[in-house]
Amino acid sequence: MFELFQKGGALMYPILVCSVIALAIFFDRIWTYHSLKRSSTPLFLEVERLLASGQSEQALKICQQQHSPMGRVLQVPLRHRGASRAHIKTLVEEVGRRETAALERYLGLLGTIATITPLLGLLGTVLGMIRAFTVIANEGGGTPATLGGGISEALLTTAAGMSVAVPTILLHKYLSSRVDNAVLEMEEYTMQIVDLVGEKD
Repeated sequence: MFELFQKGGALMYPILVCSVIALAIFFDRIWTYHSLKRSSTPLFLEVERLLASGQSEQALKICQQQHSPMGRVLQVPLRHRGASRAHIKTLVEEVGRRETAALERYLGLLGTIATITPLLGLLGTVLGMIRAFTVIANEGGGTPATLGGGISEALLTTAAGMSVAVPTILLHKYLSSRVDNAVLEMEEYTMQIVDLVGEKD
């Protein structure tokens, strides 16, 4: 495997770096989304229970102690309880947009990696073919042994680029769906709290 990597030429190194970054982003984001999923429902249920028993200050305190997107979003209706539902909803949407942006962190970079790794592979292909044709031009034909290095480099970089790009695209799609589900869940829970604390319009 290491021999194949070396035969691929210099562009194998940026492709390798891209694969490492993609994996790091995936594990970072999956841990973030798992933690959010695990904490959101219990926090919502606790806040709902405290509001039902008239302990709104305690509910706010619990949300402040939760260093999570759900905790920060739920603080908004709890801080503005008694205001009109429309006003609270507007404030919640502003905070929700910021928290959504934080949840989407690094997904743009992951998409960029999925885009550029095939291009790096293609660049390696072009360079490898240039090398092969240079041998032909210099030697008036060349032999399989002399041409093999350039052609091998061309094929290996293409394969490496595609091998990184395809799973990265799948990971990007998967993480994007996790973000969408998390945001929908936060919106559903938050609107239920808004209905409990806001004055009807």
